[in-house]
Amino acid sequence: MSVDGVVIGLMRRRHLRAVSAIEQSVNPHPWSQSLFAGELRMPTSRHWLVARDNRQVLGFAGLMWNVDEGHITNFAVHAGHRRRHVATRMLLAQFRDAIALGITQLSLEVRMSNEAARSLYGRFGFSPGGVRRGYYNDNGEDALVMWVHDIDGADFGERLASLAAAMPVRLVREAT
Repeated sequence: MSVDGVVIGLMRRRHLRAVSAIEQSVNPHPWSQSLFAGELRMPTSRHWLVARDNRQVLGFAGLMWNVDEGHITNFAVHAGHRRRHVATRMLLAQFRDAIALGITQLSLEVRMSNEAARSLYGRFGFSPGGVRRGYYNDNGEDALVMWVHDIDGADFGERLASLAAAMPVRLVREAT
């Protein structure tokens, strides 16, 4: 397993310009930079990570939670840095952090047409839980609601360990 310079750490205000640029490039109705800044001001119910290579932000992942239930709110990798296991590393880190926060189940929405994301989420144990009809404003596409339960259990811990072991690069976390 090698190291390629990608580090996962907490999102900070200094990352917002780069995060916003990635969001603008991947989302037809992007979140504003001020919305991301507002999320950072809610540390008791929001958890945001960034993937960086040196100072360059490659991607971001947001989590909202209440008691033991979490929801992946926004997740993206810069188009020029896909296929480098950045998304997998961010999800591994987000899951580990979610477990540390006492979260036992996670949900998310994903475009029905986004096979790559659905496949990634499936590897993490997410399964379909419903459909939100016409969820996406840009084209009226449906969203698939996906859930994963019992993320704090031994079986899920083995899943995370297996996913981490299968990557050709290792997950490196920024010291906090």
